Amino acid sequence: PRKHDSGAADLERVTDYAEEKEIQSSNLETAMSVIGDRRSREQKAKQEREKELAKVTIKKEDLELIMTEMEISRAAAERSLREHMGNVVEALITLTN
Repeated sequence: PRKHDSGAADLERVTDYAEEKEIQSSNLETAMSVIGDRRSREQKAKQEREKELAKVTIKKEDLELIMTEMEISRAAAERSLREHMGNVVEALITLTN
């Protein structure tokens, strides 16, 4: 079998293929504003989700059951319970999968 050389030929092909291009400042500004808008929307959606999860009531017994059976932290057990609207069975099923 032939061995691959040091890669100099491949590197030359890549550099020939991808020539440097100037980025227009207007395109860059537009792209940055789109990215900023998307990040702010995602952050807002995440905050709304956290508010909704905080409203879910969970039982202390269910929390302790998940912590001991799954051997996970209180925060992880609480998060799982809140995501499943306090349903301990669904939380346990999700944690085992």
